[in-house]
Amino acid sequence: MTDAPLTLDELKAAAASGEIDTVIMAQTDMQGRLMGKRFHVSNFLEAGMHETHSCNYLLTVDMDMEPVPGFKSASWAQGYGDYMMKPDLSTLRRIPWQEGCALVLCDVLDHHGHAPIEMSPRAILKAQLKRLEDMGLTAMMASELEFYMFRQSFEEAHAGGYRQLDPVSPYNEDYHIFTTQRDEVVMRALRNGLYGAGIPVENSKGEAWAGQEEINVKYAYALTAADNHVLTKEATKEIALQAGHAVTFMAKYADAPAGSSCHVHQSLWTQDGKPAFLDENGTYGMSKLMEQYVAGLLTYAPDITVFLAPNINSYKRYVAGTFAPTKAIWSRDNRTAGFRLVGEGGKGIRIENRIGGADLNPYLAFAAQLAAGLAGIEEGLDLEPEFTGDAYGAKKARQIPGTLRDAAKLLSRSKMLRAAMGDAVVDHYVHAAEWEVAEYDRRVTDWEVARGFERS
Repeated sequence: MTDAPLTLDELKAAAASGEIDTVIMAQTDMQGRLMGKRFHVSNFLEAGMHETHSCNYLLTVDMDMEPVPGFKSASWAQGYGDYMMKPDLSTLRRIPWQEGCALVLCDVLDHHGHAPIEMSPRAILKAQLKRLEDMGLTAMMASELEFYMFRQSFEEAHAGGYRQLDPVSPYNEDYHIFTTQRDEVVMRALRNGLYGAGIPVENSKGEAWAGQEEINVKYAYALTAADNHVLTKEATKEIALQAGHAVTFMAKYADAPAGSSCHVHQSLWTQDGKPAFLDENGTYGMSKLMEQYVAGLLTYAPDITVFLAPNINSYKRYVAGTFAPTKAIWSRDNRTAGFRLVGEGGKGIRIENRIGGADLNPYLAFAAQLAAGLAGIEEGLDLEPEFTGDAYGAKKARQIPGTLRDAAKLLSRSKMLRAAMGDAVVDHYVHAAEWEVAEYDRRVTDWEVARGFERS
């Protein structure tokens, strides 16, 4: 039986016995990474459990930790002050893969702790969950995370310029039991570590290319599911590091291999525990509420794509015939469509969004999907007819935006998301996306050099 999460009394006892000496306090940045501090357990119990502080630039930096100019929330002109990190003690847990260590996730508040920072990822998701709560509903979600594992260590991969990477298996390992034995030094430690951290891992499996893995965690309340997602990603990297292997959650790490996705399963429930998506007399068991929610996901799929595919590289994954969708349409148990109806006719009925990549930030992705679904309910949208057949060949179907540049423009113009999240939040993430585009536009790639060095 798992021994997490920890209560404060249990942490005090573990500290007194010398079992735990370190507590990590972590917030999530725009990219979905954990940022924070390591406390000696005695200082955490004295002060950290109440609050600590972090530089407010953490919500304005890019992947390289470069302070991005032009954000309204924090800048050089404003002096880059502090935000408060307020621990959510319900997330306090042991970290079994780090000896003597516990971790707690934090909300980001203003310097005096008076109000959440509206563009912080956890606050964005909480705001959409509050809208649901006001309607007497709650959201359950689960994210399937895919990634690649290599024989090289992180240090070796870096030293080699991330070229000539050698996957841990020599061929497509989708569902293979034999060849995934090569991965078990990491995957077994990951499953057991997550379980020990109070994260209900269901299974792992080989995915659809050499060295590609998938880890599945049980569905949960949407905020808990997002917390589990970022902790699972962190655990994967740390355990792989300890085992001498590199892993990547890039959506597309090379031209030929299949991309790595993050499929998001979602359903709404009443607050007394009844599946709001289920109507046994409805089409495939879908309630009217579910039809409207899915209609919202489809109608506003272009608006929310930045939150499902946040990087330049994210859009390289959308290739026909690779199980990555190219069309924002729905279908029954059809892996070529962007949205797949799963569990029809039963309590577990849900919609699976297959558009997201493994590089997404779960708080932002979950929040954007809830906002779109809620818009469908509030606007009383009708669900379009299901698609049947091979969605890759559907020429008139709704397209997923093809580049971050296009997706950022659609986000900027989204009246729905501006109403749901506020102008400040939308403008913040539009600016982040436009910075990524501008940074990419000024870079010379290996492909350009190889193609043009001699032949230009």
